[in-house]
Amino acid sequence: MFVNEGTIADVFVPGMYTLTTQNLPILSTLKGWKYGFNSPFKAEVYFVNTRNFTAQKWGTKNPIIINDDRFGMLELRAFGTFVIRVKDAPVFLKEIVGTDGQFTTSEIAEHLRSMVVTRVTDAIGESNLPIENYASNANEISQYLQDVINPEFEGFGMEMTKFLIENVSMPEEIKAEIFELSRLNKIDINKLAQLKAAKAIEKAASNESGTAGAGMGMGMGFAMAQQMGQAFSGNQASSTPPPVPPALNFFVVVNGQQAGPYDMNTLKQMASSGQINKDSLVWREGMANWTNGGQVAELNSVFGSVPPPIPGQ
Repeated sequence: MFVNEGTIADVFVPGMYTLTTQNLPILSTLKGWKYGFNSPFKAEVYFVNTRNFTAQKWGTKNPIIINDDRFGMLELRAFGTFVIRVKDAPVFLKEIVGTDGQFTTSEIAEHLRSMVVTRVTDAIGESNLPIENYASNANEISQYLQDVINPEFEGFGMEMTKFLIENVSMPEEIKAEIFELSRLNKIDINKLAQLKAAKAIEKAASNESGTAGAGMGMGMGFAMAQQMGQAFSGNQASSTPPPVPPALNFFVVVNGQQAGPYDMNTLKQMASSGQINKDSLVWREGMANWTNGGQVAELNSVFGSVPPPIPGQ
């Protein structure tokens, strides 16, 4: 870019040029020369690199405060990289360079980095994501921020071609709680309690802090052992009663005809009235053949309830 007294005279793309009034009409007009460039003249020439500048780092100097529904107020930190390039050299020269004769990528990146961090802080604060979901949504958040930041960069004649969030970190104590909650959702709570009780007993047993400490450790050990025993027995004993056994129903042969099925109370009444006796044939589901009632163990209570004949009658 040719600059004359603070005014951009012309812009050339990469290549070799012979300067004449034909390819520098603006400069010719500014100087008012009528006879070409035979006389010496002074002009500033700026060379602007338009390639991508990679690995421009950004990070939050101060933590970002968010309000999580489960853990309350939290502090998060984030860092990553971005890639920039000059998109419009004249705009870039006017807005960024000014009268500086030499400028570097690091000088420009420092100015842009503050803008990036501000937009990241705002996006994370408004996302309302569960704290453990930032990692799984890093690509989506990165693309969103690139779309948000690019219009502002274009106002400086620049373009952000890539924006990446490498990490969003949280306090270690919150991270430990999240890991614990995730494990509790995957494992058996009773087994976890038993395991922790066993470890506590082992730790108490290895306590060498003296007689009082040993006694306290033993007392804690007994209490924990009792809790662990209850936890183990809780898995074996159930407070729910067993299911009611199915009612027994029998078919009987009365006067040479199949009758029934009858439950146990009806069979007792029939035995008392003499309709059936121990020699009567009976059958129920599961029996292979008809059998005398006196030979079926389940019917002992039926025929045992019938009094024997009165002596002498």
